[in-house]
Amino acid sequence: MAVQEMLAGLPWWVKWVAIPALALLVFGGLITSVLTFVVGLLFKVLLFVALVGGLIYVVQKVKGSGRSREEW
Repeated sequence: MAVQEMLAGLPWWVKWVAIPALALLVFGGLITSVLTFVVGLLFKVLLFVALVGGLIYVVQKVKGSGRSREEW
């Protein structure tokens, strides 16, 4: 018996409300920990990119001001 056949005879609220609610109840902790890990990883990646960009900007500013002093 396929899953589609089992679900075919059930009311809509069982398919679209009760089953997802049970899935959240059972797997809620796992879903939360995965989402926390992904959001934390994205934050660290964005922080790394911002710090590298700031470092490159500062180095170029310092190098640029050194060149202008040599031209004087």
